[in-house]
This record gives sequence, structure tokens and C-alpha cells, in this order.
Amino acid sequence: MKIKKVPMRRCVGCREMKEKRQLLRVVKNNEGEIFLDPTGKKNGRGAYICKNLDCFIKARKAKSLSHEFSCEIPEEVYEEIQKQLEGYAGK
Repeated sequence: MKIKKVPMRRCVGCREMKEKRQLLRVVKNNEGEIFLDPTGKKNGRGAYICKNLDCFIKARKAKSLSHEFSCEIPEEVYEEIQKQLEGYAGK
């Protein structure tokens, strides 16, 4: 029996390696647009963040997403991520 390898990614907030499906993916595409990718399949450079508000706050304070994408992150993107994470907190 073959064991399937679980894809691991590093959270930009806490810097811990976690299973890809436990993380929220943020993408920067070739046009420079930055958006959330709930499917995890969209084209572009991806950065991952835990589905945890504390990690998001840490990442935002340290400007981790700006470093990952080498550009300034629009306020709307942070608001969208926060809204998404607050939705997970209710579950």
C-alpha cells in the first residue's frame, strides 16, 4: 500500500510548517493583483497563513506578506483575510 505524501507549507505568521489544507492561501498573480485563493489552485505566487487570527495579526505587524510578495499589500486584502479568518473562528 502506498502512503500519500501530505503537502506542507509554512505560515507567514508563526513560521511553522503545517498541512497545506489547514492554511489559507493568498496569491499574487502575474498582473500584480493580490487576493485570497480558497481553492488553493489559482495561478500565481502563493503565501500561506494559519486559519488563526493571532497568526494573521503577527504576520500583519511584521509585514510578512509584503516581504513574501515584494510589494505593499492593499488594505482591502488584509480586511478580506481578517473577514475570512473571523468566519473560521466561529466554527
